[in-house]
Amino acid sequence: MKRPYQATVRACFTGYIVQAIVNNFAPLLFLTFSSHYQIPIAQITFLVTFNFGLQLLVDLLSAGLIHKIGYRKAAVTAHLFAAAGLALLTVLPEITGRPFAGILISVMIYAVGGGLLEVLVSPIVEACPAENKERQMSLLHSFYCWGHVAVVLFSTIFFSLFGIGNWKILCLIWMLIPAVNAIIFTKVPMPELYGEEIPGLSLRELVRNKIFWLMLLLMTCAGACEQAVSQWASVFAEQGLGVEKTVGDLAGPMLFASAMGLSRLLYGKFGGGLKAEKTMLFSGILCAATYLLIALSPVPVFSLIGCGICGFAVGILWPGAFSTAAKTIPTGGTVMFAFLALAGDLGCTAGPTLVGTVSGFFENSLKPGFLIALIFPALLIITLIGIKRSTEK
Repeated sequence: MKRPYQATVRACFTGYIVQAIVNNFAPLLFLTFSSHYQIPIAQITFLVTFNFGLQLLVDLLSAGLIHKIGYRKAAVTAHLFAAAGLALLTVLPEITGRPFAGILISVMIYAVGGGLLEVLVSPIVEACPAENKERQMSLLHSFYCWGHVAVVLFSTIFFSLFGIGNWKILCLIWMLIPAVNAIIFTKVPMPELYGEEIPGLSLRELVRNKIFWLMLLLMTCAGACEQAVSQWASVFAEQGLGVEKTVGDLAGPMLFASAMGLSRLLYGKFGGGLKAEKTMLFSGILCAATYLLIALSPVPVFSLIGCGICGFAVGILWPGAFSTAAKTIPTGGTVMFAFLALAGDLGCTAGPTLVGTVSGFFENSLKPGFLIALIFPALLIITLIGIKRSTEK
């Protein structure tokens, strides 16, 4: 890594921490919102769908905006939206007179920031000079995991020490991270990127590329493999171990996120001699094996261990897919990264939705859902083989 761009990469690392805050802080407050503002649980649940749905829309529309205003302005804008949404969450529910409307507006604002960050951060890091782009990308994506762990852990500690009634103070503390990083992005050097300084492929040129479609399918499977377990880890821990929600949050999501972050960190630090495609293929096979362990083990603790191993297995899939796409279609530019983010978010929605839907037919038992979700790692393995054969031709 050339020294002038070290600050840029660090700012991008923080950008993924911001996205983790945006996606994982508010869900910790859902029961508080429901009891304090008398909002039905059904409405509260809609906030998750609304957040990720809006991020999907931003992924779809962002390529043209980024091309028009440039990566630096777009990165600053994304952080300001994230900071504004978190800040408004502390005041809008009261001043609007309709608490749910106030929360929804706040979520809408920070979801725009989260969606932009997902499209922006990876191509910026990919464009920064580095000896091994795949390792750099893996290290980048590990910061989302550490951000997720930090949000759950420090929020739990804060609520234990000061009470959940002081959640607004913690919200403003988390808000400082995107606010400060927005200032940092006004100062750091920006590399030349396809679609900005350098012309990239148009959408018409991309859709004619067979490998592009395989990359989209790969990203969809990567997102589904990851979130199918991640989003249900807390409930699974509660069901399997019979523990309360606080312990479930720590035993489930934190175990998964820590293992996923560890695999990305290890690959980023020591994976220089490993090819991303082969590593992803091994990860896909290991992911399938952990799904079987989770679904079929008669011992709940083993199933929970399977969740942790699954986190380690899927860690390389998302950053590996980005790196493989950038290497295989080097002139894909902003449009390609936007559609990769879109495909990944579709997978993040499809994975947990399939698990939850199938589980609903089996008296809310998650094990049949995980068994059916095997389709995602299986499809990922097939897609990787297809990409290898296509690139060889």
